[in-house]
Amino acid sequence: MIIRHSLAFRKDKITLYPSVLMKDDNSLPTESSFSFQRGTYEEFYAKSIEKPKEFWNEHAHILDWHSEWHQVLDQRKAPFYRWFIGGKLNLSYNALDRHLTNYRRNKAAIIWVGENGDEKIVTYHGLLKRVNALAQAMRDSGMQKGDRVIIYLPMIIESVVATLAAARIGVVFSVVFSGFGAQALADRINACKAKMVITADGGRRSGKLIDLKKIVNEALEDCPSVEECIVVNHMNNPVEMVEDRDFWYHEVTAQKHVQVEPEWMDSNDPLFILYTSGTTGKPKGVVHGNGGYGVWAANTLKWAFDPSEDDRWWCAADIGWITGHTYIIFAPLLLGVTSIMYEGAINYPEPDRMWQIVEKYGVNILYTSPTAIRMLMRYGENYPSKHDLSSLRELGTVGEPINPSAWEWYYHVIGHGRCPIIDTYWQTETGGFIISPTANLGIGMLKPGSATLPMPGIFPVVLDENGEELGINEKGYICIKRPWPGMMLTLYNDDERYKSVYFSRFKDVYFNGDYAMKDKDGYFWLLGRSDEVIKVSGHRIGTIEIEDALVASGDVSEAAVIARSDSIKGEAIVSFVVPKIGVRKEGLQEKLKRDVRKAMGPILVPDEVHVIESLPKTRSGKIMRRLLKAVYLDQMPGDISTLENEASVTEIRESIERFRKEIKK
Repeated sequence: MIIRHSLAFRKDKITLYPSVLMKDDNSLPTESSFSFQRGTYEEFYAKSIEKPKEFWNEHAHILDWHSEWHQVLDQRKAPFYRWFIGGKLNLSYNALDRHLTNYRRNKAAIIWVGENGDEKIVTYHGLLKRVNALAQAMRDSGMQKGDRVIIYLPMIIESVVATLAAARIGVVFSVVFSGFGAQALADRINACKAKMVITADGGRRSGKLIDLKKIVNEALEDCPSVEECIVVNHMNNPVEMVEDRDFWYHEVTAQKHVQVEPEWMDSNDPLFILYTSGTTGKPKGVVHGNGGYGVWAANTLKWAFDPSEDDRWWCAADIGWITGHTYIIFAPLLLGVTSIMYEGAINYPEPDRMWQIVEKYGVNILYTSPTAIRMLMRYGENYPSKHDLSSLRELGTVGEPINPSAWEWYYHVIGHGRCPIIDTYWQTETGGFIISPTANLGIGMLKPGSATLPMPGIFPVVLDENGEELGINEKGYICIKRPWPGMMLTLYNDDERYKSVYFSRFKDVYFNGDYAMKDKDGYFWLLGRSDEVIKVSGHRIGTIEIEDALVASGDVSEAAVIARSDSIKGEAIVSFVVPKIGVRKEGLQEKLKRDVRKAMGPILVPDEVHVIESLPKTRSGKIMRRLLKAVYLDQMPGDISTLENEASVTEIRESIERFRKEIKK
């Protein structure tokens, strides 16, 4: 039996309630040992569902509008939902200009920290000056409303400037993660026919130089739409500049005192195109608009984390992914919060880099991924114990379900038992959090491993294969029955794929491809991608459930599970585990099998346990289980442009080959 804890948080105190949340048969109990304290959240949420027009008429005013909308939601062309019809605004204005009329003018907007210890602090006033200068340079080059710009930059302040400058003049931006190679970059440039690329001479990662301009030069050999390339001199790296196409950033932005009037955008004009991380297939070009996305970004950060005026917020993600778009750039700046940016690896030069930054800059709210937490867990408690982490008030997670053991480590070792963990569930397509605890509305009870309750305006259900709603603790497909402001507008140049991927599986509901269940308190438990569900001897189980049990053993920091066909059981379980630092590999496979048997029963014991040094992940930190399965079955893996660590694939293939040789003996 796995013993977990439930936490009840109030504004004035935190209480730890021991509770058995998982029985031997891997189901949740029908009765819990505590009750949920009803209050602000329930009333707030009920209004969002029962009176959505009134609710969003009120909460859309978290932004300043140039002209008000005449209709909250237009559903006539569903599933192409449109929000705040007739409303006009500009998100660059909302993130910058409006703060200069009050005491935020000289407040730090961005605190940038480099891997080598460099730092830059830019105020709201200073950031606006930079944005205006680049926006004018873009206009001078001929960029107009509706044109597309590719932003291929490391985690530097200019990446924030570039997105806000594009938003200021109505240019649709598409950020491409700076870890991508030339072909992936070229594919994205050509997909949106970008007229401009903004890049840098290089970036820094784990002490190494990434020659970004060289990659851009290679990509642009086959990108006829690009007319101009602006290059930031970040690393003083000698680069090849193409005459009449390439221009230095510091030269084109030399006019320091220009004022660019914002382009007033229709609420449903596109703001950006962002490609998904590709964990389950070919990346999709998600399009988000101005009004609904801005309203959702600002409100969800406020509701979930409740940042105060003096807080320092650190979203330890990359701007190349949706987490960075929404919660490094737009949400904190729309709310006037100080946002920390870090360029580099969080375990370089030592595994306490993250804790150094928390201590030095007095971070109040830390938002990172379960992948990062599990990686840092491998090094033990010694590194975080060297640092004063008392400034932390809240901890957050993003990217995938967090294993309960990682949750407990994060809560006790990093938060010292006093910081609630805001475990957020969302996707590129949703624009922001859709299920999450809400510090602003009263956190109530937390359960390690559960993303808790839906955000206001979100109506999730768990459905079976036939689209029928399932009961308590029954596993099925999590879907959303109603539109919400942050949802994507469409897939770029592919309306049909938008409809077929997200709205054809079940009638009139958004299908996001994840597997989940809901407990008696209404809490949602995410169990992995629905195409990763395993059926063993008639039992359907999400991969995350077996992975949780493997990590809960205490010997491994990460685990990934796939299935292979089995003539008797239907499917057999194949697991890949990364041991913690110092754990002996000898005998580990058998110990893990015993642990899983004890926790989940004999049916769900892995048939294979492969002990490896690293798992294949996207550059946003998500485990690529489809790649694991392709390697195991010796199949073509499909699009792997988002794969970060190619060496992991070789290691996995070798482990599989060794196992098969042993079986034959």
